[in-house]
Amino acid sequence: MEPLTRRNMLRAGGALGALGALSVAAPAQAAWTWSAKGSVAGAGAGADPRWVWDDEADPLVASLIERGDVPRVNALLRTWTKNGQPLPAGLPADLHAFMESARQLPPWADPAKLDLAFDFNEKRGLYLGVLYGLASGMMSTVIPKEARAVYYSQGGADMKDRISKTAKLGYDIGARNAFRPDGEMVVTAVKTRLVHAAVRHLLPQSPHWAGVADEDIPISQRDMMVTWHSLPTTVMRKLRDWEVPIPAAESTAFLHSWQVGAHLLGIRDEYIPATWAEADAQADQVLTPILARTPEGVKLADILLKLGTPIDAGILSKPILGAFTRFMLGDEIAQWLEIPREPVWDPLLRTAWGPFVAVREGLLPFPLAPKAYWLFDEFLRKAALLFLSEARPIRIEIPLTNRPEER
Repeated sequence: MEPLTRRNMLRAGGALGALGALSVAAPAQAAWTWSAKGSVAGAGAGADPRWVWDDEADPLVASLIERGDVPRVNALLRTWTKNGQPLPAGLPADLHAFMESARQLPPWADPAKLDLAFDFNEKRGLYLGVLYGLASGMMSTVIPKEARAVYYSQGGADMKDRISKTAKLGYDIGARNAFRPDGEMVVTAVKTRLVHAAVRHLLPQSPHWAGVADEDIPISQRDMMVTWHSLPTTVMRKLRDWEVPIPAAESTAFLHSWQVGAHLLGIRDEYIPATWAEADAQADQVLTPILARTPEGVKLADILLKLGTPIDAGILSKPILGAFTRFMLGDEIAQWLEIPREPVWDPLLRTAWGPFVAVREGLLPFPLAPKAYWLFDEFLRKAALLFLSEARPIRIEIPLTNRPEER
């Protein structure tokens, strides 16, 4: 008989008392109803992704940790930086075999769409830098499972390093050669997949995480799709809200690049939406309803909002970054994150951002633009630098511990 755990209680649909108790800690998640017919695979087993993790990577990485191979593996993988490079000699045979398979693009990957995605990223680069940082990045702090997993894992102890690694993924997927042999997105995705597997093994050993989590194993396939929607789906929704004109082919190409990225991160094809309509439908089920405040998320948000201060105490100060967060994510989320209202920036963003975007997109004549538009443009440039220029040589390595004080 299986032991009575949080996960098993959630599986038992009749355990209403347990579900009621858990709902205090996190919003209840609706049953999985999204159809795999809307996925890139076009079909699937229909399993609820809450109970699906990574059957290939998880036991492998757990074995690497338990047999003491991780330090040697990390040292070897530091030399693997380009997609087309051979894997380093000396890797354990089981890891080598897994990585050779994991680095392959899916058969449905379309090189022409991946090339066109660069055109989209090149045109919208300044918007994307801000959106990945202040829309997607700050949204992660109100995704309860993600906030707790980040806070109590090794990454939570050094958020500058953690945000740098996240920013590298956003940078790499938007590069001209992202998935080509001289690009780095495949490398970044496969290494991140290994890190996720390590966190699944390590985090359940943290009594601090176990004391607040409503699951036994973190980073399920559903959790990964929630995070995925906080990136491309959220970005595209904001660009639509801002009425940024985007050719249909470029919009589809941008989605395709993230579909391929999801596959490389270990998300099953049956969970990856095939179209923006399907992405929106899935996000409405798995992302929007679960957003909530957690103590860990509030702490992480405060750290993230302070990242700009050493770079530019004016245009990237905590109050201005907070005002942009409120503008992008709304008053309720800003309240959850304890972001105070800004008497100047809040109304300025509400009234001037739409015309500013129209000016940048050539929909309004530039000579009529007030000085505030120049300020917005400078913010975009410096915020993009903050959130994306961290993509210097960054080591994405398999962790061996949780948050240091949480061991």
